[in-house]
Amino acid sequence: MYEIARRTLTLRTEPPSEVTVTVGVPAEEPTGDWSCPYRIDGLAGWEHERKVTGVDALEAVDLALAMVRAALAGSHEAKEGLLSWEEEPDDRRPKTVYLTWDKDGDVAYIAMKHEIAPGEAVRQETVGGAVLDYGASGELLGVELLDAATSLPSEMRL
Repeated sequence: MYEIARRTLTLRTEPPSEVTVTVGVPAEEPTGDWSCPYRIDGLAGWEHERKVTGVDALEAVDLALAMVRAALAGSHEAKEGLLSWEEEPDDRRPKTVYLTWDKDGDVAYIAMKHEIAPGEAVRQETVGGAVLDYGASGELLGVELLDAATSLPSEMRL
């Protein structure tokens, strides 16, 4: 793979180790679709090259980055708080939220982390057409939006 981007994360285990994410150059497939290779080394189960396919090179790169984000965020290591990026600029990295939307019921839930365990939300507060869920230490876990079709930002209504 000819790489176009690489990032090394720290895996805070004993002894510490590294997780290296690599994204390769997109290439046109014989079918006319475009594929983009990616690889995550140092994370159990991801030590081989994978690829995603899109309608053009930009979509292929976008899908590869989305897969990397999902793999890292969904990993046991991330859920346990063991992954870190030492050179991460303070407050400049976009944060991922997780949206579920019941269009028939017109209710959406925006979670601040990948999974919220049953019983983890210990306090709820209703503000306007939203219900805020808080954890034991006061951190916001998620927001339930009633009338989601009008209260969700347009970027989230795709």
